[in-house]
Amino acid sequence: MSMPRKNRFAIAVLSLITLTGISGWASGWFVPTETTVTELSPGVFFRKTQTKPEFIGCNQGWVVFKDFVLVIDANFPNQADEVIKLIRRTTNKPIRYVFDTHYHGDHADGNRKYTKLGAVAVASENSRALFDTKGIAGFRKSQKEKKKEYGKLAYDKPSLYFPRKMVIDDGTMRVELIHFGHAHTAGDAIAWLPKQRIAFTGDACVNGAFNYTGDSNTSSWIGVLTELQKLPIKTLAPGHGETSSKSLVATQKRYFVELRQTIQAAIDGGKSLDQIKASIDLPWYKKWTGVDVKTNIENIEHVYGELTGKTVKKKAS
Repeated sequence: MSMPRKNRFAIAVLSLITLTGISGWASGWFVPTETTVTELSPGVFFRKTQTKPEFIGCNQGWVVFKDFVLVIDANFPNQADEVIKLIRRTTNKPIRYVFDTHYHGDHADGNRKYTKLGAVAVASENSRALFDTKGIAGFRKSQKEKKKEYGKLAYDKPSLYFPRKMVIDDGTMRVELIHFGHAHTAGDAIAWLPKQRIAFTGDACVNGAFNYTGDSNTSSWIGVLTELQKLPIKTLAPGHGETSSKSLVATQKRYFVELRQTIQAAIDGGKSLDQIKASIDLPWYKKWTGVDVKTNIENIEHVYGELTGKTVKKKAS
């Protein structure tokens, strides 16, 4: 039996504030030091995770079906523990699925916390090889560095993979897990709720300076965002940052389009990578993220490498 709605709202924001990508920072709504829970629609929850002063993981969501719960992104192990507690405040239904939007540890290392409760970990087929290689390597590294949190926890990669789309529909709720292509990683997938018009995008679309391009293909990423724009999204729940409207997809896409265009123009003008790093300027980006575009050096280097075919050597820290 689900907890009464008045009690559920005790842990949820009473009203959903829909923000656009740029105006959110300008209006001061973004509070990176706070973790909040919002009930976006009856039975659909979004947990926005703090990013400062300490980055503690990704945003997460959960959807309450008639007889079970679907969790969106497992997060780190300690954050999985927190989300399980929150879920238990909203419903006592079993957690049947945990959907990893991609393989990164802040989205998937907590899988075991759910699978030991009987849940099935799910991800896109294109992420399988990444879980088998980079995923397990990252997990083992974290076991050494975060012994108190990880301890002897087993690495549980997904046991159920889908090629492009998987639908979970029990007549009361419908969630479509969709892989559009290589974006933040080769295996990115989103959770789309067509009835509520809510999209949980993982890191394919984020709200703020959270883009990591190390596993990306930014040209393909633009294509994925173009496909995402075709959905009639009302509420967008990103992998990091605050909720927004569909307009956030255009903002995220603009970043990669203009970053590529600006770097290509500089390359055509004979500028070196160091010169590009020093001169690149996208003033609107700071209005969106709160930081100068120059601070994301890794992204500049990655795109430069994509456009020139050159391997950029990382400087020792």
